[in-house]
Formats: sequence, structure tokens, C-alpha cells
Amino acid sequence: MSTDATETADPGAFVASVSTHILDTSVGRPAAGVAVRLTARSGREADWRALGGSATDADGRCKDLPALPEGTTHVRLDFEVEPYLEQKQKQADAQQDAPANRDSGAAGAFFPEVAITFAVVPGEHYHVPLLLNPFGYSVYRGS
Repeated sequence: MSTDATETADPGAFVASVSTHILDTSVGRPAAGVAVRLTARSGREADWRALGGSATDADGRCKDLPALPEGTTHVRLDFEVEPYLEQKQKQADAQQDAPANRDSGAAGAFFPEVAITFAVVPGEHYHVPLLLNPFGYSVYRGS
């Protein structure tokens, strides 16, 4: 019987894990169909490495984000929110007699994408929700 720590340690204890969801605070509902990309790096000076992506489900969650590689110190989640916000605006316009577009000073969504970068330590899980509305957003470390 071996007592070597590398043979008995949980391999997941050496990496961090990430999950996310999006809540559209303008309607109080999950934001479905938003593309999310995950990138990581192993130090402040290291290059970002694309790990893959997913899209939010009907509950606004990404349940299949790729695993982080060992040695990851920083993670970035890129949310492609423009298609979701544009579709939501089209639906709202169709339900009204006249469009209720606000003058944002820009074509399309005011925030076409949201990039969130955060530091991680091995063995921890990071749930990072995005609270979204057409003219603002907020993030936090959830549980």
C-alpha cells in the first residue's frame, strides 16, 4: 500500500472550477441563449488561453463550461449579450403600438459584450453570476 500524497490526493484539489448564470434584472427572469466564452491564464504576465464556451440554458445557467487547467490563476468569462438584448428589444417593440427604444447614443446594445476577469486559487469553486439589464450590469462571487 502506497502512502505517496500524489497517489491519494484528489486531482480536483489542484484546480479551481467555475460556473455562471445570467439574470435579466429588467424582467426578473433568466437570460437564455447567451454565448459565454471561458479563457484562463497561469499568472499575470501569462498569455490568455481559450478553453471553450457554452451558452446559457432556459434557466440562464451554463452547466457545461470546460474545466480549468492546473495552475490557473486568472479566469475571464466573456458574455456575448448583444444578440440577447436585441432580440428582447424586438419582442418588446412588437408588443407595443410604438417602439420604446431609448436613445443610448449607439447602434445596437449599449453593452454588446461583458468581460469579467477574476483571480482563482486551486481547489476553490467560483460561481460568478451576471445581473444584466439593457443599460447596466453587475457581477459578484456567488456560492
